[in-house]
Amino acid sequence: MTKLFLFIALASGLLFAQATPRLFEITADHDSRYKVAGRPNPTLILESGERVVLRITAIKAKSMNRDGAIHGFVLLDKNGGKVPGWMLSLEPGTHDFDLTAPDAPGDYKVVCNVICSQDHETMHMTIKVLPTRSALETSR
Repeated sequence: MTKLFLFIALASGLLFAQATPRLFEITADHDSRYKVAGRPNPTLILESGERVVLRITAIKAKSMNRDGAIHGFVLLDKNGGKVPGWMLSLEPGTHDFDLTAPDAPGDYKVVCNVICSQDHETMHMTIKVLPTRSALETSR
């Protein structure tokens, strides 16, 4: 009976309905910089609508914080508008954020919205959103 249930679940896609999101490790560091593990510059390349987990470690910078947050992580579109769901308040320590990439392809900018130090204005990174592979294949 158990084997029959497992076969039916596999055949119907119930067990593997959603792919595991990709994990990115990011540090919001004491020098007011975002750093992405294993990458020379802080840029992520995502597919439109892709689920990702950002594991962000926040380390206090030189200045005071507000409301317990020591850094912020806000995704801005090409017009400077905030992307819904991507306005993160970073408290000290490591936290996982389960997010979905924007649907619209393009270059997005991440900024810190907490005055974390005198170098706060330089705390940014880029997220490039590409069309999904299925969208690219459909357009061919």
